[in-house]
Amino acid sequence: MTRNARKWLGRGVVAVILAGAAALAWQALKPNGLPEGFASGNGRIEATEVDVATKMAGRVAELLVDEGDFVEAGQLVARMDTQVLEAQLHQAQAQVRQAENAQLTASALVAQRESEKQTAEAVVRQRQAELTAARKRFTRTEALVRRNALAQQQLDDDRAVLQSAEAALAAARAQVLSAEAGIAAARSQVVEAQSAVEAARASVARLQADIDDSLLKAPRAGRVQYRVAQPGEVLGAGGKLLNMVDLADVYMTFFLPARQAGLVELGQEVRLVIDAAPQYVIPARVSYVASVAQFTPKSVETASEREKLMFRVKARIDPELLKKYITYVKTGVPGMAYLRLEPDAEWPAELQIKVPQ
Repeated sequence: MTRNARKWLGRGVVAVILAGAAALAWQALKPNGLPEGFASGNGRIEATEVDVATKMAGRVAELLVDEGDFVEAGQLVARMDTQVLEAQLHQAQAQVRQAENAQLTASALVAQRESEKQTAEAVVRQRQAELTAARKRFTRTEALVRRNALAQQQLDDDRAVLQSAEAALAAARAQVLSAEAGIAAARSQVVEAQSAVEAARASVARLQADIDDSLLKAPRAGRVQYRVAQPGEVLGAGGKLLNMVDLADVYMTFFLPARQAGLVELGQEVRLVIDAAPQYVIPARVSYVASVAQFTPKSVETASEREKLMFRVKARIDPELLKKYITYVKTGVPGMAYLRLEPDAEWPAELQIKVPQ
């Protein structure tokens, strides 16, 4: 027999001995028959699993935790490559500056058009005064010509001056209207520039949010169960990097027949005994009772083959107790759940609460 073969054989013997010792300990410590008012069922310790996934497609830059590590809610656990996003962010920031400059130019153009309007209005007033003077002169000349005090040529000259003043006034008023149209156009450019600024700033905010989302944080406190991806891998949107177990939400799922499940209420007291540590009795409370029966799972040991339909029940361990013994928590461990159906029933001595010290 080779050296490796002897080593593996020795390990197998040790495993068999440990399994036998655990079985004997369970047989010695397990409750021998339950009194009236109690029910029991076998199950496994479970916990809520949470995936840490990337929001966008990209390359994994760094994983900051390993399998088995405990993490706190909000702790940075991974980074995605953000080089492309940062380049796009710089471009968007340049577009913001460009749009802000365009807004300043448009505002200056509005001021210029308003100044032109004021100038045009001053010209209108000037032309109005000239027209008034031309009308008065024409009226006086017309009266003098009628009395033959002036020549007809003077009247014709004054009429030409009057008509010229009227035309000049009309042109000046047209300049005012043109200036007002220019102001309206310039103001629309200001609005357009403001919209461009807001759009560019929104792009900056979106890209900054994408960069922030590339820093992946733990959604809740717990333990890292698997590293699904490795640094350098390219993932699609929603690609998983880590799988976590929420150790604040640990429970055992077990099954009860209909005659017992009908007596179960939320919050009822449960005691858990797991196979790996039968010397401990862990307190829990009912957090869920199925409203629909299902066929008996193969993993459930029933007292009678006549009980084909069972109701699923979940017993949740107190989160404060879990915080105290978080390093002891292991999921997938089989055990037994003991449920007190009658509130006045006394727990047997072997089911008194006993937790690790």
